[in-house]
Amino acid sequence: MSTAPPEMDRTTSPISSKAHHHHLKHHHHRTLSPFSFYSPKLSIYILATCVILFILFNIQYSLQTPPSNSPLSTSSWSLMHQWQRVINTTTTTLASSSTNCTNELISLADKLRHSVTFLPLKDLRYTQTALQGHTWFMSSMYDTHEEYEVQYQQFPTENSHGRLLCLKGRDKHDGSWNSYALAWPETLPFNATLMKGLTFVSYNHYNYDNIWHGLSAMVPFVAWHKKNKCEIPNRWVLYHWGELRLNMGLWLKTLMEATFNGPPYIEGFEGVLGDDEPVCFEKAVVMRHNEGGMSRERRMEVYDLMRCKARMYCNVSLEGRVAQVNDKGVPVIGITMFMRTGPRSFRNQTEVIGIFETECAKVDSCRVMVAYSNNLTFCDQVKLMSMTDILVSPHGAQLTNMFLMDRNSSVMEFFPKGWLKLAGVGQYVYQWIASWSGMRHQGAWRDPNGDKCPYPEDDRRCMSIFKSGKIGHNETYFGEWARNVLAEVKTRKVEEASKKTSSTGCACT
Repeated sequence: MSTAPPEMDRTTSPISSKAHHHHLKHHHHRTLSPFSFYSPKLSIYILATCVILFILFNIQYSLQTPPSNSPLSTSSWSLMHQWQRVINTTTTTLASSSTNCTNELISLADKLRHSVTFLPLKDLRYTQTALQGHTWFMSSMYDTHEEYEVQYQQFPTENSHGRLLCLKGRDKHDGSWNSYALAWPETLPFNATLMKGLTFVSYNHYNYDNIWHGLSAMVPFVAWHKKNKCEIPNRWVLYHWGELRLNMGLWLKTLMEATFNGPPYIEGFEGVLGDDEPVCFEKAVVMRHNEGGMSRERRMEVYDLMRCKARMYCNVSLEGRVAQVNDKGVPVIGITMFMRTGPRSFRNQTEVIGIFETECAKVDSCRVMVAYSNNLTFCDQVKLMSMTDILVSPHGAQLTNMFLMDRNSSVMEFFPKGWLKLAGVGQYVYQWIASWSGMRHQGAWRDPNGDKCPYPEDDRRCMSIFKSGKIGHNETYFGEWARNVLAEVKTRKVEEASKKTSSTGCACT
């Protein structure tokens, strides 16, 4: 898919040449007459209706004329004369009747255009419940939600009464200055730009740079794509709290490029004349609840698709770990230690690595790989995860890569002191993604020791100290934990090797 957006159409005036400076492949259309807002079929229908009504009226008048005392031939001639009069009168008044109908339609269309009401994208009345129900983003709208499926809005549909989604404003600092409305295709707001093709509109309460938060916002679009015959978006419109965003992190952008067969075009509305001119979309899909509402089975299908497309994109085998055996035919077990530097890194990484290497050496065909996600490309990470059966890592965004492992692979997570009491539900996100992507979260180790807090340790002010704390180690616990996980993985891999099936490719190609 090309990075340029699809065709655009304006209702009154063309886009400035600035659009061409950004290599946007826009095709514009200037309205040439005041009658162009409705279709030719509608014009013919209205005209024909006016003519038929007029003829019927004259026929009724003719039939009510008292019969003549003249012979039959004279009566026939009189009837023909009356018909001729009807035709002549109709011809003379047709233009004026048509003009009256058209003027009424123009007046009605103008009223409909003026009646389009734009509301703030971020409704400040719902600040305290920003993520609940209809959310503070497009707060007047409710989602379509089929059982087990993703929650979404689509325009135009019966729910929108055939109306298109229109947006106005490009503010990047206050979403309440940006706005939205619905309008019928024939009566778009004045000076509106029509963007053709499919548009994905994403609302993210967090951000598009952190790979976990960004991925959570993208998953529902992949689910919709898979459910709708793998339809490809022409552009993305990204919002955070109603504020326009013009980019997403490189890891996330590359994953979307792999999933949708081309780099995503992120719309910035640079070609629109004026910040206050509306933009309407021929077809739009809006997501604002991340993965909420999806069943575990549906989520796993989506992660399967992204894993498969990522491996294809990076030229990594789709066969998975079952295909890898040593010279004795024993399945290879790969342990990857995904390390961090700085916050939430191990105090003594050498000791921790040594513990896992010792336990791995006791298992035939086991190997340990140590890596740092901050110096790996997207495809490096895809390849590394395809070789991983057990992922060992501190809590952090790098764990998001776990869905790139084969299904049923294992995850071992580590936390600094203080997180259990103070970190809230966010500390469980990698347990969630493990479940959603078909992995086995093998538990978490929480360091009982760490930096001192001047307040009681259950005081929320301590979290600012504990959040970026270092992680220690417990040799006895780590060793036993590693042995148990290795034994489980070895048993599972032997069973899987006995019923190996070949890959049939990705769900969407």
